[in-house]
Amino acid sequence: MTSTPNTWTAADLDAVLTGTGRPVLITDATILTSDPVIGTLTRADLLVGGDLVVGVGPGIVRAADDDGAIVIQATGTTLVPSVLDTTAPIGLVDRAALVGALVPGGAADFAVLDDADAPDLASAARTLLAAPERTRAVFRRGVPVAWDGHRIGPGGDDAGSGLAEAPVDPARVGVWIDTEDFLHQELTAEGRYDETRGGRTHAFEGRYWVRGDRIDYLDDLGFWAFGEFDGDTLHHAGYTLRRKPAEGGTDR
Repeated sequence: MTSTPNTWTAADLDAVLTGTGRPVLITDATILTSDPVIGTLTRADLLVGGDLVVGVGPGIVRAADDDGAIVIQATGTTLVPSVLDTTAPIGLVDRAALVGALVPGGAADFAVLDDADAPDLASAARTLLAAPERTRAVFRRGVPVAWDGHRIGPGGDDAGSGLAEAPVDPARVGVWIDTEDFLHQELTAEGRYDETRGGRTHAFEGRYWVRGDRIDYLDDLGFWAFGEFDGDTLHHAGYTLRRKPAEGGTDR
């Protein structure tokens, strides 16, 4: 297997963080656009301006100097939307209503993985969920929130826009444990969650919102997930969890 070049380095990150106002051009990558028309692109470029995707396709790098762009060589890596719309690739959504697709005018929300970890969208999603430390980078609205497998900042103060900002339900707060004792998920009174998986602490951390029986998660790496409450049971990502009884008492 061909090794991935030494990119997504500290120097790349510093250039992005200090290049205020300059576009970012990621070049020579595979791009899983999640757009039914554009499809999957190879040896292609993604141009980010502010919080939007400005251009996608081969050859954009030729205008990098004209645009004053920060160029990141991305050979051997694949760009995927960090918000996945599973209906878009099979043409069930009007292109004007696409959510999460890497298309001009769309939000610059994407993750970067090694090619071997992202041969398709389903495989990429599994890598993001099961092995987030393997991510090369995650951008949220054009801003890096993870780099070389490490979180470098929260998803932004406005990350929950569009979700009802209701007080946290005390009935949901606590530690939820799945039936196999593999997944422990703590929901805090501050609206944060912290997952332990197979003894690996802080495997996922971020914000959560509960509306009725639905819980939405926004990981600090920039991707979304959800779950559903059914009485005293929480169903999330194929796991069935129950809340751990509080010390000195029992849950109903």
